[in-house]
Amino acid sequence: MSALTQKLLRNPSLLWSGGILLAYAYFCYLMLDISLQYIPFDTDVAFLRIKQDYIGLEHYKLAFFTHVYTSFFCLLAGFTQFSPLVRKKLPSLHRSGGWLYAVSILFLAAPSGFIIGIYANGGLPSQIAFCLLAVLWIWTTGKAIWEIKERNYQAHRFWMIRSFALTMSAITLRAWKYIIVALFSPRPMGVYMIVAWLGWVLNLLIAEYIIYRLKK
Repeated sequence: MSALTQKLLRNPSLLWSGGILLAYAYFCYLMLDISLQYIPFDTDVAFLRIKQDYIGLEHYKLAFFTHVYTSFFCLLAGFTQFSPLVRKKLPSLHRSGGWLYAVSILFLAAPSGFIIGIYANGGLPSQIAFCLLAVLWIWTTGKAIWEIKERNYQAHRFWMIRSFALTMSAITLRAWKYIIVALFSPRPMGVYMIVAWLGWVLNLLIAEYIIYRLKK
């Protein structure tokens, strides 16, 4: 038995953390694969095939490609913002990754997501859900930046958890979509109305539970 195996057996949390990291890396890869479908500015592929009524609108097209091309970089922040090793051993990477994350959300991914949300499939319920998601994404990220500038480190951590829970909706929304379709085979527009809310509300509830546990 190798020394590494012995260490993992003595500390199961390392194995659990490693499994979560690998799973997260895999989902990030899947999101990158989705983003690459739209390069270079392909308007007749994947999701855009059902949005042809809007793709002729220049502001929609600009918002869509801005969102697709920048949201993936927000997901990468998970590797630099929540790793104790990075925070302790590579603080400059943690800071630069955090600023890249914040700027990407506040000025690119979230505003463009709001515009896309106005035209979301599923009608008004979906449109409200996605626009609210964008507003909360800006709010939680902005609060995280404000708290770190005020040197309120614990508050910064908690707001970053909330912000990243919303970032993770890019993954969880699609996961819930596949699960719901596989189990219930509902109408397509019905699926959008469900996952538009489920994809991020549950994430926020989990984030609040994590914060509650950290406060104890």
